[in-house]
Formats: sequence, structure tokens, C-alpha cells
Amino acid sequence: MSIIIKPVISEKSINSTAGGKYIFKVNIKSNKHEILKAIEDLYKVKVLKVNIINSKAEEKLIRGKFKSQSKPWKKAIVSIKKGQKIEGFEIKE
Repeated sequence: MSIIIKPVISEKSINSTAGGKYIFKVNIKSNKHEILKAIEDLYKVKVLKVNIINSKAEEKLIRGKFKSQSKPWKKAIVSIKKGQKIEGFEIKE
């Protein structure tokens, strides 16, 4: 079971990296301790805090009359030690 699915790359998540916070899409069955250990092992940084947000399934209309739902997912906001950074979250100009 993979704990970290992918990093969330958006304008808001890139701006939060200045404060040492990184956002990841994680497995829905994982907890804070598993996420903390996975981030520390994968990126070799010291994690100070992990916050979790559960996103509910959203209902969508397909061609105006058929209803469908997106899958629920879990987002982790990881705060790391000051002075460290995770590669891949930089703004490329």
C-alpha cells in the first residue's frame, strides 16, 4: 500500500512552500503517523506537523442529465523544519 500518491501542484500549494508547508494527496486509509514517516523517509526532511483534510465525493452532471460522483480523497498538509525544502515544488520561470 502506497501512502503518498502524489504532490498537489497548484498556485496555492506553491505559495505555501515559502512557509515550509507542502501539500500531498495521500491514501485514504493512512493516518498522520504513517504520512509523517513516509515523508521523512522519501524526502529526507524533518517533519514538524501533519494536518489532514478529507475531501468528500462531488456530484457531477454528465451531458446534462446523468449523475456521477468523483472519488473521495485525502489531502495532507505537511510542515517541515525551517531551512529545509522538498525538491520539485519550486516555481519554474
